[in-house]
Amino acid sequence: MPKKKESKKKNEDEILKKKNTKEEQEVLETVEKDELEQAPENEINKEIELQETIDQLNDKYLRLNAEYQNYRKRVEKEKADIFKYGTEKLFIELLPIMDNFERALSSQNTEKMDQKILDGIVMIKKSFESFFDKNGVKKIEALGQPFDPVMHHAVMTESVEDSESEHVVEVLQDGYLMNDKVIRTSMVKVSN
Repeated sequence: MPKKKESKKKNEDEILKKKNTKEEQEVLETVEKDELEQAPENEINKEIELQETIDQLNDKYLRLNAEYQNYRKRVEKEKADIFKYGTEKLFIELLPIMDNFERALSSQNTEKMDQKILDGIVMIKKSFESFFDKNGVKKIEALGQPFDPVMHHAVMTESVEDSESEHVVEVLQDGYLMNDKVIRTSMVKVSN
């Protein structure tokens, strides 16, 4: 009888093992099915996350590129302005010298002046005018023009019958433009 008990016990153990194995297999199959079902979801989530990261990096790149383009244009404009107006201070310093030559030539003492000295002053003034023209510095034509506060500085007003109201009747000091930028306004007398 002990053999029967032993064999019965073995049978029971084998049945239990088979039962456990079947249960384990069922659990494993269930887990595998769940994993297989979740795998496409995980892949889809990963793809979505990767696409979002790509979009963020692309947006960052586009913004950075736009900032660089704006910076480059701004630097080019600044360089052009420096080249165009870099000598502005020099010409502002030269204007009083030009004024003195004009005063010397328009004074009443030119008749008493030696002709050689007068010719020398005229030559120097012409050299200055040529130098100014080459560098884009031009005299503002103000006489007879309507008063413009950007170009003219009115220091006096006068009632003039022959002139229109708010027009320049006399230029007391010439103004100058450098490449269409006013570097000194004209001091003028304006009709009222």
